[in-house]
Amino acid sequence: MSGLVDAVLAQIGDDEVGAIAQRFGMSPGQAQAAIEQTLPLMVGAMARNASTPDGAEALHTALGDHVGNDLGGLLGGLLGGGAASGGGGGLGSLGSLAEAVLGGMGGGASQSAAAAPGGNDMLGGIGGAILGHIFGNKRGQAEQGLGQTTGLGGANAGQLMAVLAPIVMAVLARMNQQRGLGPGGLSDMLGNETRRTREAGGIGGGLLGAVLDRDGDGDVDLSDLLNVGGSVIAATRR
Repeated sequence: MSGLVDAVLAQIGDDEVGAIAQRFGMSPGQAQAAIEQTLPLMVGAMARNASTPDGAEALHTALGDHVGNDLGGLLGGLLGGGAASGGGGGLGSLGSLAEAVLGGMGGGASQSAAAAPGGNDMLGGIGGAILGHIFGNKRGQAEQGLGQTTGLGGANAGQLMAVLAPIVMAVLARMNQQRGLGPGGLSDMLGNETRRTREAGGIGGGLLGAVLDRDGDGDVDLSDLLNVGGSVIAATRR
């Protein structure tokens, strides 16, 4: 049974990868590598939040209240620059999902993200708000660490996460409904996927540890890890 990362990647085809590459000034190969590095970090943060009964219940409630979103319209709105609301379920369903996530999980977003380059301000704002709830006070560390491992830099890494966040939430809502996971099932699925990432090691496991296991908001130092493996973006150039 595939995990959340695989399920999201299955929805992001060549056209979507190409659109992300164009937005961030990368080749399609670099964009694909950056996406594959970003998703496990986001899943790890969600797993941490869902590791408590209250956190798992809040996430399950938010997802369960807003299933059946038009994922095709969501992808088109985020990656194709579409600004239409209402018809097709694009921005309209995305707004509903984000409202459920933000209301259900409680608290306020730690920051308000700028819209992704060339994208829609509403979409960027929703993605940034979701990131605030996923990462909390570790959001800055996540952006910095991901910026190092992908070669994007912190600001662009944060924008990439903001683009992907609503897609991740929509796919998870669908998985939650189809599999009848329940709060405990969500917690187990996300936790097991994150453990596999950590056990695999490499840049993905190292990034999870550097971001999620640190106390405070100090700089994330991944220099030793990057000296061994190089950044994801740099690796695609060789």
